[in-house]
Amino acid sequence: SFTRAEPLLGGGAGGRFQRDFIPLETDNNHNNRAAGRGGGGSGGGGVQQQGSGVAVVWRGLSDVAGHPNKRKRDNKASTFGFNSSLLHSGSSSETGGYAGYTGTPWKVRNYSEGIIGLHEEINDFYQYISPRPEEEKMRLEVVDRIKGVIYDLWPSAEVQVFGSFSTGLYLPTSDIDLVVFGKWGTLPLWTLEEALRKRNVADENSIKVLDKATVPIIKLTDSFTEVKVDISFNVKSGVKAARLIKEFKEKYPVLPYLVLVLKQFLLQRDLNEVFTGGIGSYSLFLMAVSFLQLHYREDVCSPNTNIGVLLIEFFELYGRHFNYLKTGIRIKDGGCYVAKDEVQKNMMDGYRPSMLYIEDPLQPDNDVGRSSYGAMQVKQAFDYAYVVLSHAVSPIAKFYPNNETESILGRIIRVTQEVDEYREWISKQWGSQSQNDPPLNSMFSTGVTLAAFTFYTILYCPDEGNTHT
Repeated sequence: SFTRAEPLLGGGAGGRFQRDFIPLETDNNHNNRAAGRGGGGSGGGGVQQQGSGVAVVWRGLSDVAGHPNKRKRDNKASTFGFNSSLLHSGSSSETGGYAGYTGTPWKVRNYSEGIIGLHEEINDFYQYISPRPEEEKMRLEVVDRIKGVIYDLWPSAEVQVFGSFSTGLYLPTSDIDLVVFGKWGTLPLWTLEEALRKRNVADENSIKVLDKATVPIIKLTDSFTEVKVDISFNVKSGVKAARLIKEFKEKYPVLPYLVLVLKQFLLQRDLNEVFTGGIGSYSLFLMAVSFLQLHYREDVCSPNTNIGVLLIEFFELYGRHFNYLKTGIRIKDGGCYVAKDEVQKNMMDGYRPSMLYIEDPLQPDNDVGRSSYGAMQVKQAFDYAYVVLSHAVSPIAKFYPNNETESILGRIIRVTQEVDEYREWISKQWGSQSQNDPPLNSMFSTGVTLAAFTFYTILYCPDEGNTHT
């Protein structure tokens, strides 16, 4: 039998009292913030010739000549300071290189009113942000360079790509995840680190060995492209997770659209890194899958579903109604919510479920969200996005100034000029790809199902049963 989930879905404190958020920033933007960005409209300066004769070194906006005090940011996509830049209309030096740039390069047309317009804009954002063939080509070259070092050290080793690069759900600045399989008495982290340094594959200051982590890895930034890479050893779970993600992508055609919007939303706020308490890609993906599994409408498997409705209701669920204190997420066997009290009974003494408890479908005793100690800040950001988008698609929105030309999606996400110019630089270096050519991800149907906004009841299964409405 099913039990009403109302005790598990408490609305949370301050439901009606919304904090006065700065639209594109949250208090958690605490990592590697740059006070400003280098000037210059072209932005791609400092390209150097490598041995192959191809100019492949990206230097970006914040490392151009004439701005020696401006350091490169680890997160090109961070929109910290973006709003204040848009408030000025002076020279590019006053706006940090953003003069005339709105942060919504995907918006090249006007959209319908309301929720239909949001759906149309999400489609355009997806087509813009999806990986381009030349971006895949560049990343494959990065992988090949690292593979060359690994195979020189251990000819019998096996290297596999997993994570977002293998599933196609990666943003322009996403990491590449590699796993090396072989037979060693002790994981050769430092041996590979030394070899990567000697071959100048990694930026000298970027390579780090995290040998005390739960999963020991080598982190590096490719010297030529600034693509970040994580290398692990003999870990099979990542490859299995990639297969699982591909299966859910086939089941839910809307999933890639939701995930890329949500990844950009967290990335630009520095809420996407697990080691700083954010929500990682795998956790975010499982949250999206759970949302679709337990959604009250049966059309979530249809390619004609209105993605705008789903996005707002995702923010509504995880920003406003989901009870993080009492409830965990399970997607196995069709998906359901689990009571944390029941989960704790099966845990060792002294242990308890994390604030964001997400059961790993591939390893049920693994809490995927255990390191996301900043989950409440993410919840706060989700709640903010729900309020903003709900207002933007409401009937009164058509009376707002410039309503027909302004971006609805741009109220919660922006793409920095540095990222946009980085992508243009990649296009010039790795191919003559026309901007009109389709990205690697498949096109989504333009037909939509308009669904009304309603609050929905989610039912809770205490064990392994399914959750339905």
